[in-house]
Amino acid sequence: MNYLEKEQKLKKYVPIISTALYFLFRIWEFFVSFKSENYPANDEKVIFALWHHDQLCLDGIPNRNRLNILISKSLDGEIIARVVEKMGFKTVRGSQNKWWKDKGGKEATFELISRLNNDENIAITVDGPSGPLHQVKNGVIKIAKLTGAPIIPVVWYSKSKFLGSLPTWDKLRIPLWFLKSANIYGEPIYVPESATKEEENKIKEELKNTLINLSKK
Repeated sequence: MNYLEKEQKLKKYVPIISTALYFLFRIWEFFVSFKSENYPANDEKVIFALWHHDQLCLDGIPNRNRLNILISKSLDGEIIARVVEKMGFKTVRGSQNKWWKDKGGKEATFELISRLNNDENIAITVDGPSGPLHQVKNGVIKIAKLTGAPIIPVVWYSKSKFLGSLPTWDKLRIPLWFLKSANIYGEPIYVPESATKEEENKIKEELKNTLINLSKK
């Protein structure tokens, strides 16, 4: 059985798996408390930028009914999308195209831009969906440049030893027990409409360093 045949077979279990995960997340919320540090006063039309391993911090971002999360079109992405939609978030499907496969990247970018222009917010895991770890990709920079929306760096922080990580490429962070945590937000980062490629690369490096430094607070 090849990969496509396996994927087709697994698709019928997506509703069951996503429903089970949703209830697990609802239980998980009893174990984790969030507080916000430096949450943007003007929280309309912003781009929340985070590392892939901090994606569970999205649960602590206010106004989730206006927050659009970029999720890949993969089978795993379908499961995740169903879960987060049940939790009250909005989703946009797609990820960076490969030369041999259209993964809906362009369409997703246009949709994210449309929602920002409608004064909604978006969230992007800037090194996702498949890494490399802590390497900011171009998508967030292009969207900020086209819309004028500020990039708001955000990290999930806790001093507790009960904030563990999985043995995955992104080292996905998960609570192992009751956890007091904080979403720490950085200052807005803007990408000028006239920014050159060199300037865009400098902003990518600034965003990377900001996320790393926020994690050290």
